[in-house]
Amino acid sequence: MSIKEVSPEQLARLFHHYREALAPDFGCAAASGFESWGEVPPNERGRMVAAARLALLELDSAVPEPDCFQRYFAKPGEAEWGC
Repeated sequence: MSIKEVSPEQLARLFHHYREALAPDFGCAAASGFESWGEVPPNERGRMVAAARLALLELDSAVPEPDCFQRYFAKPGEAEWGC
């Protein structure tokens, strides 16, 4: 799955899930106090989704386009060989 295929809502929900799941391992009570995604207030959910959207945009802009790499290589049968 590429970054372009991940929705901000999906990333926010997963981040919330793992943040809550890992809280006891780091000596914390529930990180946000909301055990499930459905318990998170709408304004907080909106903020997490907006943060995930910005993170995805930043990650997407940092990933080079695949075409950038292909321009350095000849197409099959077109390479010139020589010494």
